[in-house]
Amino acid sequence: MEAAAAHESPYSGSWYPGQPSALQELLDELFQNSAQRTGSCLIPHAAGFVVPHAGLAYSGVVAAAAYRHMEAAGTRRVVLLGFSHRGAAPGVWIPEVERFRTPLGEVAVDREAVCQLLAGGVFRSMRESALCDHSIEIQLPLLQRAVPDAAVVPVYVSGLGPEARTEAARCLAPLLEPGTVLMASSDLTHYGRAFSYEPFPADRSISQRLRELDETVIEAAGSLSPEFFLETLRSTSATVCGYEPIALLLETLAWLHDGEIFQETLDYQTSGEITGDFHHSVSYGALGYFPYRAFELGEEDQGLLLESARRTLDHYLRTGERKPIPPERLTPALKRPAGVFVSLHSGGNLRGCVGRRASREPLWEATPEVTLSAALEDSRFRPVRPGEKGLELEISVLSPFKRLPNLDGFRVNEHGALLDAGGYQGLLLPQVATERNWTAQQFLEALARKAGASYAAYSEPSTKVYVFRAQVIR
Repeated sequence: MEAAAAHESPYSGSWYPGQPSALQELLDELFQNSAQRTGSCLIPHAAGFVVPHAGLAYSGVVAAAAYRHMEAAGTRRVVLLGFSHRGAAPGVWIPEVERFRTPLGEVAVDREAVCQLLAGGVFRSMRESALCDHSIEIQLPLLQRAVPDAAVVPVYVSGLGPEARTEAARCLAPLLEPGTVLMASSDLTHYGRAFSYEPFPADRSISQRLRELDETVIEAAGSLSPEFFLETLRSTSATVCGYEPIALLLETLAWLHDGEIFQETLDYQTSGEITGDFHHSVSYGALGYFPYRAFELGEEDQGLLLESARRTLDHYLRTGERKPIPPERLTPALKRPAGVFVSLHSGGNLRGCVGRRASREPLWEATPEVTLSAALEDSRFRPVRPGEKGLELEISVLSPFKRLPNLDGFRVNEHGALLDAGGYQGLLLPQVATERNWTAQQFLEALARKAGASYAAYSEPSTKVYVFRAQVIR
């Protein structure tokens, strides 16, 4: 493949400022606003991201949530999956270009990685003028702001069937070594007459209805199953433009060997919120994909969190005062919002267990509050009384939740689960199966009973099962 020396981005001066100083100022503002919206805690070891691709003034602050993770990690290479809005022949295409040029300078294409992909015969090259699209090129200034020395591997995805997607993923996976991330460029729901998509009126409830629709799509992507993701789009008719890049990203993640992957929603917003006009609105989401180890607390974090919970419980037992006591110091990991449960035992028997499966509060704040709830608010037990002796305390810090398209993905003793059967909900922590020596079927039957549903509700097509993992701290 003979590549053009450099490609001057045609989106400079229209989709973002054409002057370097103005563009740099906008990018700095987007990154600062992102930190204010989503907080300072950044999750390590990212394997991939989904990012939006509208003009930077619209989707840039949401996209920055992903790029801030890359900045903190010092990402050296980005495999960037986009698509052509004009349409392209079925396949996975690499533009014939050696580097891209924006007002901030040049972004190098990793020619060695490109040659590696082309040698396999699955990926093919095409002239840049036939592919050029903002789905890839709008990412370049953000990339330059976050990791200015990183190289890119630009890939345009079009019309892949299941077998072709699997082959493409098999070729991409070896590139995802430490320092490389996989990124799929896509907006979420496109609502309005211009998009021929008005499933509900643009009334006072539209913001919530758009969010619910987008959350359904995000949940499907979080299953890590491209088939389930694509089937969800078909069943909802959701207008997600970059579904092909997302499906290839999900397929590729399945080839990695860095432990179980979980999806985290990093930020979300609609253009309707920005403009105040929901008659024409596009949704933007930044999604991150991380191995489970990225959510585990280190020894120092565990000790600080456990000591906070114990001091909170001890203070109540001594004084009867319901007073959450925070950790003696805060670490970056304890500032991360996460689901958390606290279990109390007495003489080997459960004395109370209460938690939050998701929390907007950081761990350092939620954990002492949940400790008091476990002591006083578990309706299965009488409240713990001041002066009570012999209480043992256990904290379970939860990973994000993952929808299971089918129960083949359930791993007893590793997964906890949430069951939703027509509004009946129940949750069991993973250690429950270990403590009781349950099989997977026994665990799922107990989960259904806890939800108040029939014992076999877990196997019914309408039932939703979500799994998670828990780091147990004693």
